[in-house]
Amino acid sequence: MVSRIIPVEAFDLVVFGGTGDLARRKILPALFRRYCAGQMPEGAQIIGAARSEMDDAQFRVFVTEAIAEFNGDFPYKDEDMQGFLSILFYITVDALGDRGWTELAAKMQADRVRAFYFSVGPSLFGPLAERLHTYGMADMNTRIVVEKPFGRDLETAKELNRSLADHFDEHQVYRIDHYLGKETVQNLMAIRFGNMLFEPLWNSQYVDHIQITVAETVGVQGRGEYYDRAGAMRDMVQNHLMQLLCLIAMEPPSRFEPDAVRDEKLKVIRALDPVDPGDIVRGQYRAEGERQSYLEDVENPQSTTESFIALKLHLSNWRWAGTPFYLRTGKRMRARSSEIAVVFKETPHSIFDEEAGRHRNILTIRLQPNEGIDLDVTIKEPGPGGMRLVDVPLDMTFTEALGPDAEQVPDAYERLIMDVVRGNQTLFMRGDEVEAAWAWTDPIIADWEERGDKPLPYDTGSSGPVDALALMHRDGRRWREVRS
Repeated sequence: MVSRIIPVEAFDLVVFGGTGDLARRKILPALFRRYCAGQMPEGAQIIGAARSEMDDAQFRVFVTEAIAEFNGDFPYKDEDMQGFLSILFYITVDALGDRGWTELAAKMQADRVRAFYFSVGPSLFGPLAERLHTYGMADMNTRIVVEKPFGRDLETAKELNRSLADHFDEHQVYRIDHYLGKETVQNLMAIRFGNMLFEPLWNSQYVDHIQITVAETVGVQGRGEYYDRAGAMRDMVQNHLMQLLCLIAMEPPSRFEPDAVRDEKLKVIRALDPVDPGDIVRGQYRAEGERQSYLEDVENPQSTTESFIALKLHLSNWRWAGTPFYLRTGKRMRARSSEIAVVFKETPHSIFDEEAGRHRNILTIRLQPNEGIDLDVTIKEPGPGGMRLVDVPLDMTFTEALGPDAEQVPDAYERLIMDVVRGNQTLFMRGDEVEAAWAWTDPIIADWEERGDKPLPYDTGSSGPVDALALMHRDGRRWREVRS
């Protein structure tokens, strides 16, 4: 099973913030891997644009070092590196002034896709969009890519949408969430809508509850100033976890097309009930040994921002009425793990005695690490002496199922950037989707701020505050163990 390489049409890609951390860690290495895979067409150009004083040669050295640092053990030939460097260029640009824009416009080639990646702060989205029009670089083949955070509340999200809509149509705007580019996340739709086995059971009649966990072992050091203004709710729940929830809960779209898929995701967000304050647990990690606490990492001893949050959610629609969704995410937890667990109900009547125990099927989609899918099924434990039941996984770990080909599966940024060039918005958020997510999120944040709630402390290397365990225990359920 070999991943097919589908060439894209000729393009110019400009990365604003081309010397920044995201470009260095993710964007440029991803583009290099696509070049090595043979997906870059003849005549493609990749142009870094930033305030830094740099020429083409210096930018190529910068990119070479970034690839060496962040591409891990990815194998490549010297001619691949030289070929990739030959399509790289750099122009010093002032996003708020006029410097560099004439030179950038002159670099654009006619009759090809033009993609502009805004790897910059949201405050620059509007000025960049305006200057692309002023200097004649925007036409119907132009696409712009914007990174999160897309606003910090509904009001700012609407303002950002307006600033982009002043210069570009919605079909030209690609709001990127790298979680949606993960192979396993996309497999959610394949599992649900490509297998008759699951879709008839994908409802409140058969599903007891659903858990979505995104746990990280790192703290917020290096991002303290930003994170203390955002917190886990804004940084993770409002976008990443919300998108996973939508893909799990959405109705089948009429066809696999961008707006058909995004219409169904929007319906999920709008069906979310307000969250009871008693169904929310927030936390901050404590210091451990030489590792600082959250308060020390953000240099704000009075901070009431959460580094952990767990919520119990409900959807008001026919498919999911009565089925709870449990979401949690946090920093400095026991292991780095992202997974979705669909926990099915127990059999209505067990023909086995009490010693056999109670069992249930669980479909687990592992997003990271060890991407894959497994389904817990109940079988008889081998051996004589009665009917003892045990749960075992039917496991499809990508690295095992695909063998050496698993290493060729593109990562999220590779796939998403190529989708921009193709003009495929299926895996990107639409403006009304973003605003609906903030409309649900804002009252939750406003409520705990009005009450003056403080996050609960939790130990580094734990599963979060003890109260998060109680969030499920009181319902007679348990969180799945956080493990890598």
